[in-house]
Amino acid sequence: MIDSRLAAEGAVVRRRRECTACSERFTTLEQVELSYPNLVKQDGTREAFSELKLRAGVQRALEKRPVDTELVDDAIQRIKHHLHAAAERELPTSRVGNWVMDELKKLDKVAYIRFASVYRSFKDTDEFLKEIEELEKNI
Repeated sequence: MIDSRLAAEGAVVRRRRECTACSERFTTLEQVELSYPNLVKQDGTREAFSELKLRAGVQRALEKRPVDTELVDDAIQRIKHHLHAAAERELPTSRVGNWVMDELKKLDKVAYIRFASVYRSFKDTDEFLKEIEELEKNI
């Protein structure tokens, strides 16, 4: 190995190498492959984390809301960071749901209420009103 540098904001290691047999030089790019924990649903079933499902749920809550897609991507990255930082093999979906709600609360209050209504299975309008009152208290 001749030289080693970080690339792509530290996500990739770029190494300059030289073949010992023919002295030909070449570059390799090395990227860390991170694995996510399995998620344990309320009924006890387990499934692999899916960024597509996470993104679909967030986008469903944000449907027709004026939120920049870059902000949504940043929120999803923070949720994925929480998953890695937890450093556990399994996590309850409730924990991931709370992280999603925290991010939606920062992005858009209407999207937060939409997600909360499904996530917390609101039974009637009183539960909606209670959640809205809590949201307004914390503003």
